[in-house]
Amino acid sequence: MVIGKWRRRKRNKNYYAYSAWDGTQTGFELSADDIMSEIADDLMFDGDINSALRRLMQSGFDMDGERIQGLRDMLNELREQRQERLENYDLGGVYDEVSEGLNNVVDTERQSLDDLLQEATESGDERRAKITEETVTQRNLELDMMPEDLAGKVRELQNYEFTSSEARQQFDDLMDKLKEQLMQRYLDQMSDDMQNMGSEDMGRLKDMMSSLNEMLEQNPETLDELLEVMAQRMAAAQAMMNSMTPEQQQQLQQLNDQLLEDMDLQWQMDRLSQNLQEAFPDLGWEQSYEFSGDEQVSLDNAQNIFEELADIDSLERMLSSVNNPSQLAEVDIERARELLGDDVANSLDQLSEIAQELEKAGYVESKDGRFELTPRAMRKIGQQALADLFKKLSKDHLGSHDLQHEGIGHERDFSTKPYEFGDPFNLDIQRTVRNAIKRTGGGTPIELSPDDFEIERTESLVRSSTVLMLDLSNSMAWTGRLLPAKKVALALQSLITMQYPRDYLGIVGFHLLAREIDIHELPEVTTGYMQGTNMQHALMLARQMLAKQTGTKQIIMVTDGEPTAHIDRNGNPYFDYPPSQFTIDRTLAEVMACTKDGIRINTFMLDPEPALSRFIEKITEMNGGRAFFTNRDNLGDYLLVDFVEHRRKIVTSR
Repeated sequence: MVIGKWRRRKRNKNYYAYSAWDGTQTGFELSADDIMSEIADDLMFDGDINSALRRLMQSGFDMDGERIQGLRDMLNELREQRQERLENYDLGGVYDEVSEGLNNVVDTERQSLDDLLQEATESGDERRAKITEETVTQRNLELDMMPEDLAGKVRELQNYEFTSSEARQQFDDLMDKLKEQLMQRYLDQMSDDMQNMGSEDMGRLKDMMSSLNEMLEQNPETLDELLEVMAQRMAAAQAMMNSMTPEQQQQLQQLNDQLLEDMDLQWQMDRLSQNLQEAFPDLGWEQSYEFSGDEQVSLDNAQNIFEELADIDSLERMLSSVNNPSQLAEVDIERARELLGDDVANSLDQLSEIAQELEKAGYVESKDGRFELTPRAMRKIGQQALADLFKKLSKDHLGSHDLQHEGIGHERDFSTKPYEFGDPFNLDIQRTVRNAIKRTGGGTPIELSPDDFEIERTESLVRSSTVLMLDLSNSMAWTGRLLPAKKVALALQSLITMQYPRDYLGIVGFHLLAREIDIHELPEVTTGYMQGTNMQHALMLARQMLAKQTGTKQIIMVTDGEPTAHIDRNGNPYFDYPPSQFTIDRTLAEVMACTKDGIRINTFMLDPEPALSRFIEKITEMNGGRAFFTNRDNLGDYLLVDFVEHRRKIVTSR
């Protein structure tokens, strides 16, 4: 179904308010980095930036102590606003104002008749008094015989010969007001042209309506915005009609017919209504409401209430169908401000700019109507994951990751030390000269001594190669362990890129089978709902990847289950639970192959069962690696600390 738009549009009133800056006003400063921080976990869940943005828009988020409301809260508030109106008002008095106005006209006329009769009686002219009495009696009888329904009373008064000029003026004013209200219900954008419109202008209005109908039937796009506003107002008027009792509907229809009977204007209005319904079929023409309140409303106020209800419905339909932040650009922010307040309007404005901010920052790009993450975004996610993990660690664990050993390589780390015998003679000229001047007090030529020598420290060129094995079995997803495992993988990749750029990191995912995973694929990786934990295949693949690398080699395995699958002699996966002894033996054979190749295996067990613990103990016994008993909350702490300590030990041993 096509959803009707809730466009930004012109309105009769100016709803913008301005005030001098006094330092108390606050506003949102939304940045692309803030947005990426908010959606990082969602991106790690399924790797879909479009889904992550939809979830962000639905839930909203906090930023710098301010709340950006989500669409879910806005929709709830819209429903509360609608319910509040329905519980407060009653349509039973919608005609009371009109009825009271007509009764006042009749009362004024009767009073005039009484005054006329009294004046004739007091004149002493019996003939005049008799004629006047007959006239007054006839007029009162006409007034007594007027129908009770509003349309009938209007029709009779239009044909009635008033005695009172004041009553006639009251009636004319009332009719003009009703006609103006009726026209404004349909033609709000033309209301300026119809102010003070008299009966002599009805022909001009009919001609204008006829021309409008012809344009609509021939080329409806030329007046798109105007026609949509008119359609919305007509749909609101129809909703009011639909919400009335049959008796009220009949009275309203008859009153409309009576007011529009001149110059076949009713036919033009019906024609316009039909054309607009065909052009905008999704504006809720069949909508009706059930009111349960006590507050009586006039016809004019009822129309305003139904317009507000129509706007609430339209905004609700639009917000319910939003899939992309850019769609919010169609929202009439100022109308939303009127209905829901400044906080909601500001939040809508901010949400509409989310995708634009991400594009400007280079984190996403649009392809075929969908957003895709860029390599820069992947780096940002990894850095964010790393930063989140570092926040949890004390400086005693990781510090600033500086190596405590000076190598003999060529990479400067921009620190110096006094020269000692045996050090490479990487002389820092500036500090050496400064030491000589400080020692001698200055003067030329500068005399150097060995005690003045200060050399540059250099960074060790030791290389480490790591393969991270991620368990992708179903239990990892069911227990919520996969998301933190993926975050740790990204954090580790970010750490290596920034601190140890010569190191190698490969990633292997395993369930029934194992496969190599590119770091850019990681956010999209899921369990695949495959049974099996094929450690044997994963170790085989990791060993093959490390065979192409240099330096010290290690495998980091993150798992929550014992091996339940292996690759048979024909290259096919075999699954069995509880694990068969053959699966265990094949897995341990791969452990032995890794050990022979000098590959250390460190295992991080997530909430391990006793069977897994016993199996991992066997691996550490054979391989000499280490085992860590962890959970999804502290996996990153253990893994990153161990990795950095491993790097330090490599450097120290050299």
